Amino acid sequence: MLFVFVLSILKGYGQIDKSRILTGADQTERYFSMLRGKRVAIVANPTSQIAGIPLVDSLLHSGIRVVKVFGPEHGFRGNASAGVTVGDSHDPITGIPIVSLYGKKSMPSREDLQDVDIVIFDIQDVGARFFTYIITLQRVMQACADFHKPVLLLDRPNPNGYYVDGPVLEDSLHSGVGLQPIPIVHGMTMGELAKMINGEGWLSNKMKCHLQVIPLKNYTHASVYVLPVPPSPNLNTQLAIRLYPSLCLFEGTVISLGRGTQRPFTMLGAPPLAGKYEYSFRPVPIPGMSEHPLYQDSVCYGLNFGNADFESLRIKKQIDLHWLFEFYNAYPDKKIFFDASRSNQIGNFDKLAGTSILREQIIQGASEQTIRQSWEPALSRFKIKRKKYLIYPE
Repeated sequence: MLFVFVLSILKGYGQIDKSRILTGADQTERYFSMLRGKRVAIVANPTSQIAGIPLVDSLLHSGIRVVKVFGPEHGFRGNASAGVTVGDSHDPITGIPIVSLYGKKSMPSREDLQDVDIVIFDIQDVGARFFTYIITLQRVMQACADFHKPVLLLDRPNPNGYYVDGPVLEDSLHSGVGLQPIPIVHGMTMGELAKMINGEGWLSNKMKCHLQVIPLKNYTHASVYVLPVPPSPNLNTQLAIRLYPSLCLFEGTVISLGRGTQRPFTMLGAPPLAGKYEYSFRPVPIPGMSEHPLYQDSVCYGLNFGNADFESLRIKKQIDLHWLFEFYNAYPDKKIFFDASRSNQIGNFDKLAGTSILREQIIQGASEQTIRQSWEPALSRFKIKRKKYLIYPE
């Protein structure tokens, strides 16, 4: 049976390296018994795996009754581009109904949950406030609190969990790329953040979701963790994941981040920068990644981070603002630099930043020190609050 095969792999992990990081999903002995005889729904995508085998398949082969799957941005099988609406369907492999939470609805309804006894949440995050999976987490928790369904969260490492930085989201800028009052880089795992959502009363009417977290084993916030599966189609390298908190702000500008290439989030550029940079790339449609990339079929000139010193990025422990300053100053028409509507980009700069002040500071030529000082005292208050919910040492 597949279940026996999975267990043999997991036992092998322990025999080979007892210090190996085990995800919540990997530790089947801690939660499979809780699912026996239950009608289970799973919030999942391609990162939801046990020892390389999809979690849904592992549960089904072990006799656990999975009645439906809730799919986030990019869909359950991860083949939808960023920002693309995903419809309800049936999984062609298992036949299980898939309810999209990135289409006509953003959270499960009463009808979706009426035949469910427990909801499993198992998705790999990357540790940035605007990565939409943490928004899906809060909305699933809200629905489960509303309709009295327990949530079992199988925790996974945060590849950017070793630092906390950026402006804290302002209340007036809640959106589909920012829901919680947290900085751009929050330094928490999904399990820790779920505890914070409950503990800080961020659900409507300060409701609390019945939450249980299966924690990681052998993990600290200083751990180096290489994701075995890309968390989304356009974050397909470890370097892109490391750069994401700094580069995603460019989604709210007229600068391309390399969508429409095989290495998005490892380059920056735009056609009007010809003559100012030697490096160039040409975005083209790529099914499942970027069907209509910014500057499609045009040559963009800018920077390539493909040879960046991976460890130096980790040592810095800060969002890199230098690139924003550089590209704003280099762009010939500064009046449209932050006008994403001109560029079919996905984000709005203020919503991505979580504040309108950062855009104004860059336009006015403020120093990095001045900008970082403006993030206080909210950032320090968050760091103190965060400590109450940490499951793992720093």
